[in-house]
Amino acid sequence: MAVLVHVSGAIGIAFFDRNLFVSLTPVNLLLMFLLLLWNEGSLRIPFLLSLLIAFFTGLFTEMVGVHTGWLFGSYVYQPVMGPQLLEVPLLIGLNWFIVVYASFILVSRFYKLHHTAPWLIALLTALLTTLFDWLMEPVAMELGFWSWENNAVPFYNYFCWFVISLLLARIFVRIKTPIVNMFAVLLLLVQTAFFIFLRLALVSAT
Repeated sequence: MAVLVHVSGAIGIAFFDRNLFVSLTPVNLLLMFLLLLWNEGSLRIPFLLSLLIAFFTGLFTEMVGVHTGWLFGSYVYQPVMGPQLLEVPLLIGLNWFIVVYASFILVSRFYKLHHTAPWLIALLTALLTTLFDWLMEPVAMELGFWSWENNAVPFYNYFCWFVISLLLARIFVRIKTPIVNMFAVLLLLVQTAFFIFLRLALVSAT
């Protein structure tokens, strides 16, 4: 289903009614989160802790960023992302969890260093998460998810993404967050393909 939803969304945005498909973004994010929960199976305490920590960390840091510019830079969220709390969409907290969690599982399963090299796991997770944000940013701006001052993404944004995701990944290792949910990896790969396609179709064409 994740593949079907993202393929349909990418084609709809690029070639049909962009406004309609973009307006469905909150529905898509919530559906993907529910599918991730479904594929997790048993919702064990470490998983729930990782979810809550990433969700509230994401929300809090974004609130600081939006209202002060001390984190990420000067930017504002647009209404398309759904209901907001202190000018930050609630779904952004879920997005932080999904991206960092999926990157963490991919790195942990690939290198099998979950218990032997915790800082390496955290470092590689942070690099992967930051790379995903770099890929996503131009598309998100083009689709009106959020906007940056002077319409330019500062390097400081990526620095903050790296540091915050590094700390979250280190916490995931510390609390022994389970690495069994391969749907999370599939979702990360599908979303990566989604943003690559739209970056080529929309951003490169402008």
